[in-house]
This record gives sequence, structure tokens and C-alpha cells, in this order.
Amino acid sequence: MMRAPGLLAPLLGLGLALRLPGSGAADCGSLGPVDRLAFAPAARAPWLAPRVRAPGPLDPLYGTVRSFLSVVQLNPFPAGLVKTLLNEPASVKVDEVVRYQAGYLVCAVIAGLYLLVLPTAGLCFCCCRRRRRCGGRVKTEHKAMACERGTLMAFLLLTTLVLLIGVVSAFVTNQRVHEQVGPSAAAVPETLLSLRGLFSHVPQELQAVAQQFSLPQERVLKELDGVGTSIGSVIHTQLRSTVYQALASVHSLGQALQVSVDHLRALNATSVELLEGQQDLEPAVRERREHLLALLQEPSCQGCAEALSQARALELGANFSQMPAMDDVLHQLKGVPEANFSSMVQEENSTFNSLPLLAALQTADMVRELKKAMTQEPGGLRTLAEAFPAWEAASRWSRALEEVEESSRPYLKEVQRYEKYRWIMGCVLCSVVLLVVVCNLLGLNLGIWGLSAREDPSHSEAKGEAGARFLMAGVGFSFLFAAPLILLVFATFLVGGNVQTLVCRSWESGELYEFADTPGNLPSSMNLSHLLGLKKDISILLAYQQCREGAALWKVLRLNDSYDLEKHLDISQYTAKLQQELRSLKLEVKNLDLLSPAARRDLKALQSSGLENIRYPGFLVQIQKPVVNTDMEKLAQELQGLAQTQGSAVLGQQLREEAQGLRNLYQEKVLPQQSLTAKLNLSVRALASFAANLQLETSDVLDKVTNLRGELPTWATHILKNESECFLTREMGYFSQYVAWVREEVTQRIATCQPLSGALDNGRVVLCDMMADPWNTFWFCLAWCTFFLIPSIIFAVKTSKYFRPIRKRLNSTSSEETQLFHIPRVTSLKL
Repeated sequence: MMRAPGLLAPLLGLGLALRLPGSGAADCGSLGPVDRLAFAPAARAPWLAPRVRAPGPLDPLYGTVRSFLSVVQLNPFPAGLVKTLLNEPASVKVDEVVRYQAGYLVCAVIAGLYLLVLPTAGLCFCCCRRRRRCGGRVKTEHKAMACERGTLMAFLLLTTLVLLIGVVSAFVTNQRVHEQVGPSAAAVPETLLSLRGLFSHVPQELQAVAQQFSLPQERVLKELDGVGTSIGSVIHTQLRSTVYQALASVHSLGQALQVSVDHLRALNATSVELLEGQQDLEPAVRERREHLLALLQEPSCQGCAEALSQARALELGANFSQMPAMDDVLHQLKGVPEANFSSMVQEENSTFNSLPLLAALQTADMVRELKKAMTQEPGGLRTLAEAFPAWEAASRWSRALEEVEESSRPYLKEVQRYEKYRWIMGCVLCSVVLLVVVCNLLGLNLGIWGLSAREDPSHSEAKGEAGARFLMAGVGFSFLFAAPLILLVFATFLVGGNVQTLVCRSWESGELYEFADTPGNLPSSMNLSHLLGLKKDISILLAYQQCREGAALWKVLRLNDSYDLEKHLDISQYTAKLQQELRSLKLEVKNLDLLSPAARRDLKALQSSGLENIRYPGFLVQIQKPVVNTDMEKLAQELQGLAQTQGSAVLGQQLREEAQGLRNLYQEKVLPQQSLTAKLNLSVRALASFAANLQLETSDVLDKVTNLRGELPTWATHILKNESECFLTREMGYFSQYVAWVREEVTQRIATCQPLSGALDNGRVVLCDMMADPWNTFWFCLAWCTFFLIPSIIFAVKTSKYFRPIRKRLNSTSSEETQLFHIPRVTSLKL
């Protein structure tokens, strides 16, 4: 038999726990953590690769040229002059230009003097040569001639080596300029294309950002499909321990009711049978007692005293007619149990377990409406790109850059064509200088060879004469090409020097950016804020520094002052429907009764039956008494023994018949009564053991199940509200991720202006490092050679005289030297 005590002890505690305010409200663990959405980066990588001039052996020469130009141009950046030139070109004062270009004017004067003096000297030299007065022969021999000749030859050789170094450097830098023009020209369209991408890609990137709203949208739509089942499962999970325990208690109580009713009916049936059996047993025992007393009291009965005493005690012990009545209890429990508690509990379990499906069915319409609302895109995101401040400026700048790119291509081709002419001219003039160097080296070699051969009386003077002629040829080339050389040097110097001192130096130091940032320096048509249509002026230097650090246009252009990004990211109207529907979500669980009407009637009948009022001790008093006071089996054995010891055969036979009669009576009447008494004892003791507690537990179960049935909708609503808030927080978390990502993309990554700073840096590298430096080094080396032509001319003319034959000697002992037409020879001088 199953007992009910203690089964419902935790029920009230669990119920109270569920009713605590805020219980489970902060626990959203059932939904799991919010997944991180993987948004595809909308911002593109920088398009323009940085250009850097690789270190090389010409770097020290580049530094020397820059230092020279710093000495030539000592004036700082002419901010006022450039301002006037940009805003009012007609009012530029010549004296200011002359004052700023004073260093270049000095160099121009020097170049002019060179251009005037050297050709004039060349003409004079030609006239002198025609009259054989310049570059002639040594007339006389003297003691210091060898020293003078060696000194002149050493200086000429040194000058020639300097010229050789200069012309080689000029060749190299001329070729370097020529090699850099092509890539530099190609870098212009590339840079313009990257700048076009900087502006034209902004709308595309913003549209890509807006389109990725589909990620949280699809995730919410997907999770809306299972929201009803999910919430129902949570409600089922949180209530199942309480409901299962309540149903288990009801099931246990139903079993106890069934057992009690079975015992009560068994008690009643047994009592009736005992009473009926006792009524049949009493006359039989009385009759058997009378016969035994008559036999055992006869005088002839030997040794019958003991048996006589037992026969006198042969009478009924228990009086079953004195057992308490239980008719009222039986009447109250008539027809009980009406309900099948096992089937009822199983049915209630099935109903409770179907909560997830019930929740899904009840939320189906709401989910359908929500999904319909969620498929729409917020209006702010649709206008995210169109309302961006740089939208119109981006298209305008993109078109302008495209036009500049198209129009620059013919000019770039012309630049490359004219560069080819410049390169050819540079190569020709460098070749002239190289020709002078070759003439000097050949003249020196032949002259020295001729001098060393003068010890041989039979030698020819042709070698020395040829050396002198090579030296004079170099002098002639020097005079002839001095003017083109100095003109090319000054032209390239004037262009390259001003580029270096006026542009590159101020560009590298940042003075150009400071000039552009100073209000009023640039005309309004060149103002960056005006061109972009912004309300505030932008510091070009600060913008450049921020672009180099990878900042986006949002930060550089300070678009937060003119563009309300949060307005476009406000999706509250979009999510209001979601919040409204989820917060108004309801779930009906009233069909979960826990007790059927029949089961409730059964328990109330048990509660009012008075089962605990039955006087169970009255039953036990009668049960404890024997059915017959004498042990009939023992008495029958005693009679059987007496029958054998009697002298009278008739008496012995009678005693044997009485013994058999006792046995028959015992088997037929007494044993069934004893069996019924044992059965009655079992039922009485079973009912007496839990009758009192059963009534109390029945009352408790009825009260608690009634309360639980009333509280279940409240608890379910409480859990439903909590889970709805958790689900809403989870779904809003997806939208919050998207809004945060859009805010970060727009303000930190989209339209990074690295191409702008990269274009400026690459422009400076191309113009200054790759073009201006070799250009300036070229004219510097060529000027070096040009000005070293002067000592080369002087030393060549002076040295050539010593390579020609000497016609007269001061000290002569030979008879040949006094002959009228004999050409004197130097035979004693050695180098």
C-alpha cells in the first residue's frame, strides 16, 4: 500500500518561490548568449601605394645640391608674394620678386658674365692662334721648365679628373631624370584615379552599410519562428517541478483512496461473514458441548476429568455482533472512487507537456504580424547615403577629377616628348664635356710619351705635337660649347632651383599647409570647405595629418556638425512594433485543471466520510478473542486417547465419534471464522494506521491544488513576461550591434582619406625626390663641368707649349746648334 504523508511538503514552498517578486526576471540564460553578427567591412583598403625613393650612392650629392640651393635662396617662403599672386596677379610688384630671387639673380649675373667672357676669350684666342701668339712653343729652355711643366700637367690632370667625375655624374643624373619622367607621368593618372575612388566609393560604401541591415533582420525573423515554442518550453521548464509534484501527490492520494475504500469494503464484508458464521457456529458448538459433557460425566468413563474440564470450556470466545457499525462511512464512500486517478494524472501530464506547442499556436498570429513588420527597412537607413553631406560634393569632385585625368593625358605625353629632347640635348652637351676630357687625357698621354722619347736623337716630334694638338682641340671645344652649356645649366637651374626652394622645401617643412590654412591666402575658389560645401573651415594641415593616420572623412571634415547620423540610425519606430507585440503577449493555461470533477468529488467524499471516526479498537477487541475458547484440535486428540483406554467398547466408540465430530466442526466452521478474523485484522489495522493522516492530507491536497490551479496562470504570465523581455532584449541586441557597427564604420572607416594624404606624399616624393633631386644634381654637375672648363682651358694652353719642339736653347755646345737652318732639339731634359 502507498502512503501519502510527506509527498506534498515541498509544494507550498515551491509555489511561494515562484511567486516571489522578480523571481527569474533577471535570468535570461534559457535563451543563451547573444550571437555576434559577422558584418562584412564596407570600407575599402587604401588604393594608393606609398612611393619612396630607394637609398643610393647619389644621396650625398643630392644633399650637397640642396645645401647649395639653401645658400643661393636664403629667403623664407614668400607667403605675401604668393598670396598676391593667387588673389591679384596684376598687382604683383617686380621689386618683391627681384628681392626674393636675389640669389638666383646673382647666379644669373655669374652665368651672364660666363656667357659673355668665355666666348669673347675664345674669339681672342682664335685671333691669337692665327697670329701664332697663343698656344705656341717654348722658345728657350731654362732650369725651372721641368718644374713648371710638371706642375701644369698635374693641374691639368687634376682638372680633367674633376671634369670626368662631373660629366659622369651628369650623365647618370640626366639618365635618372629621363627614367623617372615616365613613371612620374604615369603616377598622375593613377593618383587621380585613386582620388576619384576616394569620392566615388563613398556612396557605394554607405549603401553597402545600409544593405547589411538584412543580417540582424534575418536573424530576428529566424528567431521569431520559434519564439512561441521557446517561451512555452521555458514556462514548462520552470513550472514542471511544481506541477509534477502536485500531480504526483494527487496520484498518490488517489491510490491511497483506492486502498482505503478497498480495505473498508473488505472490513464490512468480513464483519458480515463473521457474524453470519458465528450464528451458525454457536448451536453446533453448544450441541457438541452437551454431548461431550454427557459422555465424560458417566461413571464408567475412566480418566476423563481433564477432558471434562476442557469440554466445559467449549463455547464461543469473540462476539462479532459487538463490532462497531460503519454504515455511515460506507454510505459516504458509496461509488468511490468515481475517477481513474492514474488516467487523469497522465492526461494532465500530457496537457502540461504540450505547453510549448500551445504557446506556439497562441503566438502564431502575433509572429506572423511581427515578421511582416520586420521585413520592412527603416526609412533612416534608406536615406543614409543620399543625405550624407559629401554626396553631392563627391559626385562633383569625381567628375572634375575624371575631366582632369582625361585632359592631363595629352600634356603628359607632351611632357615625355619634350623630356626626350631635353635628354638628347643633355647627352650631347655632356658628350662635349666628355670629348674635352678625352682630348685632355689623349693630349697628356701623347705629350708625356713625346717628352719621354726626346732622349732618343732619332725620335720624331710628332707625338708631342699630336698631344699639343689634342689639348688645343679640347680648348677649342670648350670655347665652342661654353655658351650652350651655360645656357642649359642656367635654364635647368632656374627651374629646378625654384622648385626645390619654393615648393619642395616649404612642402617638406609644412609651410605650404600653413599658408593654405591662413585665412585669405587662398582665393575662395580654392577653399576646401567651400569646395566641399561644409559650414566650417577645415585646417588643411590638420586634415593632412589625420589622413596620414588613417582617419575617415567623417573626422577630417567634422561631418558631425552638419550630419545627424543618429537620426538615420534611429530604428525605434521600426522596433516599436516588436516591443509592443512582445510585451502584450499572453498565454492561456486555464485548461490545466490538475483535478477532474470526478476526482475532486472522490476526494471530498473521502474528506467528509468520517473514516477516521470509526472505532477501530472495538474491532481489535473482538479480533483478539478466539473464535472458540477451547482448543478443539487438542480436545479431539484427548478424546481419541481416552477412547482407547476405556474398558467399555461402546464408550470408546462414542468418544471416537465425538472426537471426529469436533474435528469436522473445527474444519467446517472454526477455521473459516479464524481466516476471516485474520482478514478483518489486516483491514482494521491498515485503516487504523493512516485513517487520521489521510483526512488531513486530503484536505491539504485539495487546498493546494485549488490554489495551484489559480496561481498557475499568474506564474505562467510572470514567466512569459520575463521571457518576452529577455527575447526582446536579445533581438534588440542584434539591432544594437548593427547600429554600433554602422556608427563605427561611418565615423572611423568609410571614406578613409589616406589616398589624399598618400597622393600629397607621393606627389612630393615624385616631384622632389624622384624628379627635382636628379634634375638639380644634373645641372649642378654640368655647371661643375662648365666652370671647370676655364682652368682646363688655361692649363691645356699652358701645357701644350711644353709638348711642342723647342726651337732655341740657352746653353749649347754642339756645332749643330750654330747652324743656320738646323732645328734645335732638347736632348738633356727629362721629365
